[in-house]
Amino acid sequence: QVQLEESGGGLVQAGDSLRLSCDVSGPRFIDYTIGWFRQAPGKEREFVASISWTDTKSFADPVKGRFSVSRDSDSKRGYLQMNALTPEDTAVYYCAVDTKVTGSHPTRAWSYSYWGPGTQVTISS
Repeated sequence: QVQLEESGGGLVQAGDSLRLSCDVSGPRFIDYTIGWFRQAPGKEREFVASISWTDTKSFADPVKGRFSVSRDSDSKRGYLQMNALTPEDTAVYYCAVDTKVTGSHPTRAWSYSYWGPGTQVTISS
């Protein structure tokens, strides 16, 4: 069983930075792909970024050049560093884990089996 919990959300101003953390409990962290998704009010959940067990990274176009992802196997944490935030980045942010070593589709929500409860990120203009 894998459990996830995000932290680091909050209210910041446009142009500021935030770093989200995702604590992952599970037996084989080194094999997991960690994904980040977000859902703004009235919108569907959308892919933000991911980092695979091979450290392959993917980013959605709106966040390329501003967001980065990383992982720490010792602490079993994933991180989403968000820079140059804009009001359009306001959303609930979720981390998710895909335990498949092969056949993963890291930009697709359906590929992930486990999800955290989410953390609110609000950017004021």
